[in-house]
Amino acid sequence: MDLLAQFIDIVLHLDKHLALLLAQYGTWIYVILFAIVFCETGLVVMPFLPGDSLLFVAGALAATGGMDIALLMAVLFVAAVLGDGVNFRVGHWFGPRVFRWEDSRFFNKAAFEKTHSFYEHHGGKTIVIARFLPILRTYAPFVAGVADMTAVRFTLFNVIGAALWVGSLCLAGYWFGNLPFIKNNLTLVILGIILLSLLPLVIGWLRHRLAARAG
Repeated sequence: MDLLAQFIDIVLHLDKHLALLLAQYGTWIYVILFAIVFCETGLVVMPFLPGDSLLFVAGALAATGGMDIALLMAVLFVAAVLGDGVNFRVGHWFGPRVFRWEDSRFFNKAAFEKTHSFYEHHGGKTIVIARFLPILRTYAPFVAGVADMTAVRFTLFNVIGAALWVGSLCLAGYWFGNLPFIKNNLTLVILGIILLSLLPLVIGWLRHRLAARAG
């Protein structure tokens, strides 16, 4: 419970924790942020790491002069592209083996199957759309690899999705993160970003339940 409480505190108070890391490590903050984004997008066992809110808060910190916004976006863009690329290659290597996995602390088979279904219906657009959806963001490139998506096509959508994801959230934080109302209520804003990110998943789940009842 202590670890869970600490994790929730880190997620909801990213501004304080990132500011502290920036003060302690200086330019090494770019390496730290690179590692977090790379792991969240590149390792299928780490969908719980902060994503959207992390980019927003990092952009807000850059606006205060703590980081260079152009360098920040470049670093996070490369991390996002490489993360998805590694995830894709791992999925391609594992192939059908994953369908024999069972639920565990780090692998949610139901979430994987939903992502697979989402990918089957929307094709390459999944890679772009999933960038803005927690959990799906981690599983989508893995499923693309399992489904043997063409590498060139995957790379195109990977680059587009990473650019839109990193650019929109970092710039939103850079432009609006330090407005008095936002800054004074940043915990609520972070919580709002998380809830908005999860909303499409909740809607999809509700539709699935309603369709199952209707059937």
